[in-house]
Amino acid sequence: MLKAVILIGGPQKGTRFRPLSFEVPKPLFPVAGVPMLQHHIEACAKVPNMKEILLIGFYQPNEELTRFLFNAQQEFKISIRYLQEYAALGTGGGIYHFRDQIVSGSPEAFFVLNADVCSAFPLTEMLSFQKEHGEPNSFVILGTTANRKQSMNYGCIVENEETNEVLHYVEKPSTFVSDIINCGIYLFNPDIFQHIGTVFQKNQQDMLLEEPTNGWHRAEAIRLEQDIFTAMAGQGKLYVYKTLSFWSQIKSAGSAIYASRLYLNQYHTTHPERLASNKEGGPKISGNVYIHPTANIDPTAMLGPNVSIGTGVTIGAGVRVRESIILHGATLQDHCCVLNSIVGWDSTIGKWARVEGTPSDPNPNDPYAKIDSETLFREGKLTPSITILGCNVTIPCEVIILNSIVLPHKDLNRSFKNQIIL
Repeated sequence: MLKAVILIGGPQKGTRFRPLSFEVPKPLFPVAGVPMLQHHIEACAKVPNMKEILLIGFYQPNEELTRFLFNAQQEFKISIRYLQEYAALGTGGGIYHFRDQIVSGSPEAFFVLNADVCSAFPLTEMLSFQKEHGEPNSFVILGTTANRKQSMNYGCIVENEETNEVLHYVEKPSTFVSDIINCGIYLFNPDIFQHIGTVFQKNQQDMLLEEPTNGWHRAEAIRLEQDIFTAMAGQGKLYVYKTLSFWSQIKSAGSAIYASRLYLNQYHTTHPERLASNKEGGPKISGNVYIHPTANIDPTAMLGPNVSIGTGVTIGAGVRVRESIILHGATLQDHCCVLNSIVGWDSTIGKWARVEGTPSDPNPNDPYAKIDSETLFREGKLTPSITILGCNVTIPCEVIILNSIVLPHKDLNRSFKNQIIL
């Protein structure tokens, strides 16, 4: 039997996702109409013999998370549990801390997935790859190809091209190492805990020798990438399965729109029922659009491509929405225009207003380009990016909001561009 572990982080993480992560834990932010995590859970539940999915993180158990887990268990008919760390333990420390829970019922293998990636999740392919490569107890990293410049922002993998064994692993190198990058999706078996245990013991020894520091440097805080993979590379234990299907990180709010596009595109094969189509008396749809059944949309509105509309959204006459995410309860009044933006929960955009951002998409002419993890500021100026309205923001009629981030509960009274409105 198999299990899956999804690492969901905690409130100190996902800071680049503000102001959206103020309202909802980042892993539950809706991407292509469903919470980010649901894509992971759906993929895991499809794997034959999958018995349990464990979420590990340091969020306080809250109502939203509990409700999400309850609904997901009902929908996917599989046990899903949340295990809360007492502190941020890193990608290896979390699974080591809960190793008893993971190995209970003795699974032959288990997947570990980072919550902030969007992917086609080729999990069954990783399983068959693992059977064909290396000894029965080898571990598999999912890899993909990046371009030379961007590869240095990720974990880089040097492989033996014949056997796909990982020979070197370097996390975010300062010079070019390899264009194969780590996707943050792994297939392990219980042997991995011996390797993590070795690091844990070494950390404990080091701590006894060191001066007692401010205490955050716990022996249990272990990073899979730097502490485990780097040491294990070249020992015949670690293999890389390279996927050609889509993959992206979801670090910033702007990358959520790109991830939404990738998932909406995948819906053609996996969930055609989630894609809206042009119907008599309905809005004009161009490209891939997700509309929640409770949304109320005027038939003269035009939506798409790459738009998702949340629960209870109201869209007036002649509205144009493109490359955007409209979250639940928002109101778009007549003839407003929303491009490359995320409109927060219960926000209102006035008539004839224009809310526009600059897409942070990868270069479309480079098949290996990934999304750049943009810094918020460059040379003292705000980098033009997606426009984000936090929850409950009111935009008046006939103004333009361009490349701006508006924090929650703001009533704007004029136009803004290239600003963070605090």
